[in-house]
Parts: sequence; structure tokens; C-alpha cells
Amino acid sequence: MPNAFLDRFSRTMIINLPDRYDRRQEIEAELRQQGAAIDGERISLFPAMRPETAGAFPSIGARGCFLSHLNLLKAARDSSVKTLLLLEDDAHFGRSFQRFHRVVLDALATTEWDIFYAGHRALAELVPTGPVTRVPPDLSLLTAHAVGFRQPVIARAIPFLEAMLERPQGSPQGGPMHVDGAYNWMRRAHPAFRTFAATPQIITQRASQSDITPRTGWRAGSPIANVLRRLRNHLA
Repeated sequence: MPNAFLDRFSRTMIINLPDRYDRRQEIEAELRQQGAAIDGERISLFPAMRPETAGAFPSIGARGCFLSHLNLLKAARDSSVKTLLLLEDDAHFGRSFQRFHRVVLDALATTEWDIFYAGHRALAELVPTGPVTRVPPDLSLLTAHAVGFRQPVIARAIPFLEAMLERPQGSPQGGPMHVDGAYNWMRRAHPAFRTFAATPQIITQRASQSDITPRTGWRAGSPIANVLRRLRNHLA
């Protein structure tokens, strides 16, 4: 049975490090629960990058995540994707998705949007105006694990992110940074982009060991940590 929400986008692309088979299995399980599957066409995996050095970024993981988003956007542009749902492989279709995704879908169908956050955390108050809420250009959103883009924005996002790579860290024009911050800079620079967010968010992040901020010690992969992660995912 196809998933109506995923079918709203012409392509869903999921960032996954090739050696993180555990996270691939987890996102495949998430999709199966929604009646969907990675088929290489409508829903596909995109190989994430793990650079050897952090360069001017806060960490190796932050640089890899930024480059992975950028390369995915380029692939979507080259494939003439009209509406893209970009997912990271820790995306979680939990209780919030089950309760609200249909009303979000209905609202999105009648909304002229350019960027859509299915998952997010706002740094300032985002007052809901319905299942989807317009996000002011100067309101920063954290996380970029479930973001939708229309084709014109994809084309303009690529040179914007590429220019950030050429600047020094801390540049007043925007230099290397976490990719969710880069999207905030882009929205401020292009206030005409019509950005909306699901309110409440419908795709959260699954509790999973991260390659951006890796943990060490017992939290990384012990049986206790794994049980706690499964419990958190069940309650989300």
C-alpha cells in the first residue's frame, strides 16, 4: 500500500553512509511500517560522505553532512526532480506522524510552498496557524532530517551552499557551518522563498548513534544504551 505523504513528493532521497548498515536497516523498517520501500526510483538511498578532515567545519561529521546535502541536491537537480523530500537515515515516522500526517498532507496540497520542514525545532516561538505554518525568513530552525524542496529552490540552493564552502569560518557572508544553519542563512538571504513547517512536526529523529556527534563509552553501543534508544523511539 503506497504512502500518501511520501507520494506527495516526486522523489524521496535518503542520506545514508554506506557503512552504516544498521541505520539503513532502521530506515527500511520505518518505511515498511508506512507501506513504502526503497525502490531506487521514487524512494532511493543517497551515499553520504565522510571526509578525512573537518576543514573549516566544526567537525568531520558536520562537514560530511553539509557535503552530503549539497551532493544530494545536485543529484536531484540533474535528475530534474520537481518536488524533493530529503531525509536523513534517522528520520522517524512515529506517533506524531500517525496522528497528524493526513491533515498536514491536505494543508500542503493547497499551500504554495518552496521549502517544507516536516521535522524541525525552532529557536524562537513558531506560533501555529494550522497543520502547516509559514516560517518567517529570520526564524531559525534546527535540524534538517526531513526537508522538502521545490525545483527552483534546489537550483538556487546549490550555488549558495557552494559559495559558503569557499569562505572562511565565521565569514559575515556565511562560511562553513552545520547544514541546518546554512539553510537558515539561505532563507534569510532569499526572503521570497515560501517556507512552511508542519505544526506539530510529523517526522522526528530516531534515537541512533550519530556520525556527526559520535558518542563514546557505554552510551555508544552498550545493551543498556540500545534498550534506551528503542524505548525512546517507541514513545516518540
